[in-house]
This record gives sequence, structure tokens and C-alpha cells, in this order.
Amino acid sequence: MTSAALPLPTARPRRVLADVLPGTLVRDVALVVGVAALTALTAQLRIPIPGLPVPVTGQTFAVLLGAAALGPLRGSLAQVLYVGVGLAGLPVFTGGASGWEAVAGASGGYLLGFVAASAAVGALARRGADRRVLSTVGAYAVGTAVIYACGVPWLAAVAGMPIGAALMAGAVVFLPGDAIKAAIAGALLPAVWRRVR
Repeated sequence: MTSAALPLPTARPRRVLADVLPGTLVRDVALVVGVAALTALTAQLRIPIPGLPVPVTGQTFAVLLGAAALGPLRGSLAQVLYVGVGLAGLPVFTGGASGWEAVAGASGGYLLGFVAASAAVGALARRGADRRVLSTVGAYAVGTAVIYACGVPWLAAVAGMPIGAALMAGAVVFLPGDAIKAAIAGALLPAVWRRVR
């Protein structure tokens, strides 16, 4: 069967919110640094849950919102920068942690998941998923699933937990908060798009 017999979609990528702003390289660098800084700031907003190795933070909201606004490349670069400055010793991780010990600890898989989730959510935003409430919530659900897919097995390995226990302690207990964050993003991003069109 030839491609003439099976037409393939050739939709060109859509803009993300960052593309609405004027500028090129300087704008991109500023946005990447800004989202990395926002991630570091929201990492300090933490609520420890007794008996659980991973606290509730605002990080995932910043990560996924930044990814939707910046797109897959810039969003991922923001998280690479965030993890990189933390590895270099700046106290940007949850609770002011830094260094290799923080990345190798119970939260390390989630940190790496931020990069992968940013690529996924940014790619969905490039396809217009951040323009409607339900598709924005769906993109957030995908990003959250990617973060947990990286974080839960890492948590299980580092903490010596069975995968079921790690899933409960490192994902399930956070789902109500994740649903609230997705709902906020679902209201926020389409509203911003309506104003910039």
C-alpha cells in the first residue's frame, strides 16, 4: 500500500504559550530559567505526610504547567536545569536538599520523571491539548502518570519496598492533590489562550 492510498495527517505543530511572546533565544533562555526557578520555589512548599517517604509539594504543578507553556524542548530543558543545579549543590530540591544524595534518594525517580513528563506534556500542548479544559486535564493526567512511572519503581528500589506498597505510598495517596492541580490547570491554560488569541 502506498502513501497515496493511505493519506497521513500532516498537521503542522501549533504554538505553545511561550511562542506568543516576542523574542527568540533570549526569551527561551529566560523562560527555561524561570520555569526551573519556579520548580525550585514550589519544591519548598511541602507538606510531609507521616509514615511516607515522599512529601506533598507544589512541584508537579510547576513542572507540568511549565511544560504546557514552554513546549517539549524548553520544558524538558527547564527540568534538566533544575536537576542540574540541584546536583551542583544549590539547595533547590524539596526541603532545601541538594547534591547526589538527594537524587539518589527516595525522590530521585520523581526528579527524573519531571524531565520525561515535561517532554510528554509539552508535546501534547504543541498539539493543542492545552486549549480546552478536558484535554488540558488529560495532558496533566499523562504527565502525572509519567512522573509516577519513573518515581514509583525508583522509590521501591531505594526504600526496599514491594512495588504495591511503593505505588500506594508514592502515587495513590497523592492522586487527590493531583486531581486538584489538574483542575486548576484545566481552568487556567484555556482561559489564557482565550485572552491571547
